[in-house]
Amino acid sequence: MHTTKKNQARFDFDLRFPKMPSYLRRAAIQHALGSVSSYKTRLELWNKMDQKGGTPKLVCGNHAMPVFYRDVMYREDTEEKDGACLKLYDGHDWKWFRVSLSHTDMEYLRKYWAGKRAAAPVLEKRHRKYFLRFSYIEEVPLTKAPVKEQIICSVDLGINTDAVCTIMRPDGTVLGRKFIDFPSEKDRMYRVLGRIRRFQREHGSVQVKSRWAYAKRLNTELGRKIAGAVTGYAEENHADVIVFEYLETKGKISGRKKQKLHLWRKRDIQIRCEHQAHRRGMRISRICAWNTSRLACDGSGTVVRDPGNHSLCTFQNGKRYNCDLSASYNIGARYFIRELLKPLPATERSLLEAKVPSVKRRISCVYADLRELFSEMELLRAA
Repeated sequence: MHTTKKNQARFDFDLRFPKMPSYLRRAAIQHALGSVSSYKTRLELWNKMDQKGGTPKLVCGNHAMPVFYRDVMYREDTEEKDGACLKLYDGHDWKWFRVSLSHTDMEYLRKYWAGKRAAAPVLEKRHRKYFLRFSYIEEVPLTKAPVKEQIICSVDLGINTDAVCTIMRPDGTVLGRKFIDFPSEKDRMYRVLGRIRRFQREHGSVQVKSRWAYAKRLNTELGRKIAGAVTGYAEENHADVIVFEYLETKGKISGRKKQKLHLWRKRDIQIRCEHQAHRRGMRISRICAWNTSRLACDGSGTVVRDPGNHSLCTFQNGKRYNCDLSASYNIGARYFIRELLKPLPATERSLLEAKVPSVKRRISCVYADLRELFSEMELLRAA
């Protein structure tokens, strides 16, 4: 593709794209090779699966954005503080052009990312405008505290209450609890959804793209605020691990809360929390979500939810409790039960499981089982 001293180009690449920067040329070639390789892999899998579904197609228009490699395609402007120089094609030749960047964005980068190793910026197109996305590389050592010295923040993500956090020790001691909720943001989003429903009844569903885009942006911002509040609370209490449920909803969703479940950004919140927690040196763990809300944290059995307020429930012993708070207790207990039993020898583990039979099945473990298991481990160690 490119003529050198020893090799003659087989294709007229240089004639079609004259003086194209070498780094950009290599990136374009590698992206094209990756697209063809992906197509061949998908076609091979399609043939192995007895040609079920539509035939894979080679998509040529991938809308790939270029990477502005430093020194050859991107340079910081020495004259203007909030500017940069990009190497662009003006239709005849590749030249350096000075562009202005947002002052607030550059101040943010200088304040929080000064001294970090910067990667090459990538061009982005959003809302018919072009942006430069800057990325930085940072190495943060994660905590290596042993299980019996850890402090965790167990999080129950919900629809009625955004998140319920519990700070817990391995012996079951609860150091703190917090209900995280953003009612004004949710009320604003539900008002927008109501306007969308009324507009669709009158004008149809063709002209509501911009309204749905606004509702999506509100929902994304709500997820960011929840993730920031969860991570901030965990850091405030010096937590080593943030524990979530492994939430996965498959199949068709029906019922009154169908739209709320579709807008529930549970995975996005967990991914954002993971990024923010790793920057603060905390770890992320997930446990099985089965029966965390259905079983009472005190071990009395299944709970009965209030028909009017699903956040409240009644235990089998008549105790009234917050269902999300009970679930957060069970989430933290399941994490510690798993981490305490996993490194033990088989004989010692079977002895403890004989004394606390409920820890054999992880999906039935509750907070009361953790208290009992820890006390049995202490008695075994003392003996």
